[in-house]
Amino acid sequence: MADEDHDTIRREFGEAVNMTPKELEEWLETDESKSVGQKSGGSGESTGHESGRRIVELLRTKKDDLSDDDYAHMRKVHGYVQRHLAQEPEKEDVEGSKWRYSLMNWGHDPLKG
Repeated sequence: MADEDHDTIRREFGEAVNMTPKELEEWLETDESKSVGQKSGGSGESTGHESGRRIVELLRTKKDDLSDDDYAHMRKVHGYVQRHLAQEPEKEDVEGSKWRYSLMNWGHDPLKG
């Protein structure tokens, strides 16, 4: 990937992820976080929860230390958040919704200003 692509991916990732590493780590420890998402394999951990742990690592990684795999995951996070935001429930209490919890596993709290 070209540096220009990396800059774009980092910017879009930064726009998608609005939680700090500490906020995300604390969220991932909650029962609400563990209650949502599609589980794959036998680990019992949802894809989003696993992604959240990776996002914490990415947020703490220096720009020069990011790998192509890191950039690929950052792109995946941006895409997920954009798709999921478009599915906002109309008649549901967003604050306690599985929709919000899923987004938060991916580092985005839709109630955060």
